[in-house]
Amino acid sequence: MKENEMIFGIRAVIEAILAEKEIDKILVKRDLQSDLSKELFDALKGREIAVQRVPAERLDRVTRKNHQGVIAFIPAISYQKLEDIIPFLYEQGKNPFIVLLDGVTDVRNFGAIARTCECAGVDAIVIPSKGSVTVNADAMKTSAGALHVLPVCKEKSITQAIKFLQESGVKVYAASEKAYENYTAVTYDGPVAIVMGAEDTGVSMDNLRMCDQMVKIPQFGTIGSLNVSVASSILVYEVVRQRMNEKH
Repeated sequence: MKENEMIFGIRAVIEAILAEKEIDKILVKRDLQSDLSKELFDALKGREIAVQRVPAERLDRVTRKNHQGVIAFIPAISYQKLEDIIPFLYEQGKNPFIVLLDGVTDVRNFGAIARTCECAGVDAIVIPSKGSVTVNADAMKTSAGALHVLPVCKEKSITQAIKFLQESGVKVYAASEKAYENYTAVTYDGPVAIVMGAEDTGVSMDNLRMCDQMVKIPQFGTIGSLNVSVASSILVYEVVRQRMNEKH
């Protein structure tokens, strides 16, 4: 990550928080204790900013500058709100097509998913404010420019995003190997959202229970699962295929 995508130093980070600057996450030295650090945590109260306590060595690896035990990561894009995007799409006469990422943390996977989504005409990607990928230079590069044009919504949680989508008339499908239905056996008509999970844990059980339906991609080899960016491509383009057939 480039230096200009970070803010370091306790006072500088506090000022960025109070100025409502968009911050993806903050790394804080594990044993940091001072009056100024107390001021930092006071500023963070009530804000949806992920904070990680880490060893000083990790901070030193991130930057050689005098970080004073605190580094804030600035997103390379401006996030949008799902509650703004969905009504706008309906006003335009569109059926929303949304992809939600539950626990995806690899920036290159995220960039690849964004590239597919932009090519396929997905209306937005949703990520949670905590426990998720950071939209940094690597993600931007892997997306081949898609993240400059594809809306990314950073919501408090995927659970809340699913609930909002359902209340807005969007049917939400979760990709899961626990599903009984193959992804091609389902009709993705009307407003659609697809939830993809991380390779190691998949979509969380709470979110699986909330979704309208689970679907699976059949596998015949010995490896446990597909890469999440590949799986996302398969499901996204099945929705595209069905929508194209509806028009003919």
